[in-house]
Amino acid sequence: MKTRLLPLFLLAAGAAFASPGTLSLAMAMANSAGPAPDDRAGVAAAAPTASATASATDAVQLAIPLTRDHLLASLGRQLAAHFNLEGDLDLELLRDWNPPSRVAQTWTVTVTDFPMLASSSMLVRARVFADGKLVDEPTFVLRASLWRDAWATRAPLTTGATFDPNVLEARRVDMFREHDALPAAVGDRSYIFARAVDAGRLLTWHDISRRPLVKRGQTVDVTAADGMLIVTMKAVAMENGAQGDTVTVRNPESLKNFSATVIDE
Repeated sequence: MKTRLLPLFLLAAGAAFASPGTLSLAMAMANSAGPAPDDRAGVAAAAPTASATASATDAVQLAIPLTRDHLLASLGRQLAAHFNLEGDLDLELLRDWNPPSRVAQTWTVTVTDFPMLASSSMLVRARVFADGKLVDEPTFVLRASLWRDAWATRAPLTTGATFDPNVLEARRVDMFREHDALPAAVGDRSYIFARAVDAGRLLTWHDISRRPLVKRGQTVDVTAADGMLIVTMKAVAMENGAQGDTVTVRNPESLKNFSATVIDE
């Protein structure tokens, strides 16, 4: 409507400088054009139809069946969180499963009974909700794999050598089958190789140990603190100990044993 009013306003504003004939002609032209169509009314009338169409389309697109992939992904997330699993958890249904026959905009699968331990075969009970309404309470038998990088040897290892990733390589393994495999996220120079291992073998937790900072029979400095009072004395370690370990030490004068925590070499 502004596009029609603005020219008439300008013509009317210039009427003082135009001849009467010119002003009459301009007004006549405006009248002959007829009333301006109400554009806003047309838009308002069309808007509900467009909105209703869009809403119907969205509802059709969002109403979907519960798929096997959706089900397994939901179960996998809950199992991984419950058992604090690290790695990629793959699940497979070992029994036939009949999904709900209906469709819904939102599917929710909630595990109600977890197995005692995470393993390669698990029994899981769950509830299935469609748009917040309970539609099924199935029990699933699952085959599971937990894939993670683990250390394998590229060269033979010798007992007592400092842990060195350069003589190792990462290998993708199923941790549910290789229970003792040493994850590639573990290992630094605070460890040593506890025994000899041939090349091409997976490392296990039994193949490494913490590097001892204190050895049995070694004379060590022991510091005891009580508030502002600090006492330092010599003692003999009665066992090996890595950093953070609590070991037994002996006072060489009184021959009494007591416990101490290994702090440093």
